[in-house]
Amino acid sequence: MFRLLPLSTFVLLTQTLASPLSHTSSKPLPLLIWHGLGDNYAADGLHTVGDLAIKTNPGTYVHYISLDDDPNGDSRATFLGNVTEQIEQVCQTINTHDILSKAPAFNALGFSQGGQFLRGLVQRCGDRVKVRNLVTFGSQHNGIAKYQICKDDDWVCKAYVGLLKANTWSAWVQGHLVPAQYFKATNDSTGAPTDEYLENSNFLADINNERMLKNVTYAKHLASLDNLVLYLFEDDTTVIPKESGWFAYTNGTDGEVTPLREREIYKEDWIGLKKLDEKGGLHFETTEGGHMALSDEVLTDVFSKYFSEKSGSWGGVDGIEEEGMEL
Repeated sequence: MFRLLPLSTFVLLTQTLASPLSHTSSKPLPLLIWHGLGDNYAADGLHTVGDLAIKTNPGTYVHYISLDDDPNGDSRATFLGNVTEQIEQVCQTINTHDILSKAPAFNALGFSQGGQFLRGLVQRCGDRVKVRNLVTFGSQHNGIAKYQICKDDDWVCKAYVGLLKANTWSAWVQGHLVPAQYFKATNDSTGAPTDEYLENSNFLADINNERMLKNVTYAKHLASLDNLVLYLFEDDTTVIPKESGWFAYTNGTDGEVTPLREREIYKEDWIGLKKLDEKGGLHFETTEGGHMALSDEVLTDVFSKYFSEKSGSWGGVDGIEEEGMEL
């Protein structure tokens, strides 16, 4: 027998169908992209990546993380700045952004040092910025053992590296020169971090929870990810050791590699990697070539697997056209 629906039910159904947040207008979650050392948010290559993300998952709102409105200033900030302050700046920017502040969650893509900075954002700002899936390419998650960061003809960079090598653990360098803040000194025979690293590291020792007093929220926030995907470049000679991209430890004397799952940071779950792994959310991947030698094929595969609507969606913001979804 046919039965009329109550008026209140009819009104609710009509509003749901008409709502801009209904399934008919759902879009993939916004994508945060953080570039690497020497790059800037307006670089053509970076926007080519964003364009490919939109092509793969139409409707994606892409946000290129920047620390300065001027591209040159943003590039300088990759080398000069306090990483702790920079991550907090990015967190606040997202929370006050006209569009991003309305999103329920995000996907994130980090290139080189931008990868561990996004991880830092997840761990430190996880209660304000919800990231579902984080993919990093050639990132220095376990730090670097050498400053292999300058082009042959970049004498300004080489001058800074000279300062870095001589004063890595000084308070000024740790508070102002970015690469020093993820430099890691270890005892090769044991793999244990040195006292000078634990006492003076401004960023990495904290974000990896290597000091005696652990920040339990770091583990909680990182384990809340759906997926953390760690890409290593097979022929990387810029990140030394390259296995840092997988949180592995490489002995500087004999080159022996201790995988993440054999290290204390995993066994004691200092930052949530073990819990994430146990639920199937930790992935180790490799790609051919040197540092940042990325193909469209690899990127498209990442975008399809981890950044599509299947990985999370939202209703978007009224008045935002797809072709305008880049900043």
